[in-house]
Amino acid sequence: MHIAAGPRKLKSRRVWLIFEARAMVLDDVRMVVGSTLQIRDRVQSMDAAAPLLGAVPELDSIAVVNLITALEEHFGITVADDEIGASAFESLGSLTRFIEGKLAK
Repeated sequence: MHIAAGPRKLKSRRVWLIFEARAMVLDDVRMVVGSTLQIRDRVQSMDAAAPLLGAVPELDSIAVVNLITALEEHFGITVADDEIGASAFESLGSLTRFIEGKLAK
């Protein structure tokens, strides 16, 4: 006899799937940042709170442009010039949230 999952179990499953999807986006952003800035070894130990702008010397103005291009290609998104600001590059987490926002559109 099969008993259907109750609402609480379904909600827990949905929360877990959202968490898992966010972790995957963070992993992909981490990989693109590491590849674009050529800091693969250092970026592997970074979590969402890891600061980027001002903390990673490789992330200069030219690198920001290259990183945006790489993120657009990897995630299949388009970023308009007026959509991005320094706040998106504060941390690995803020950059991930920016990408998640673009993916949700």
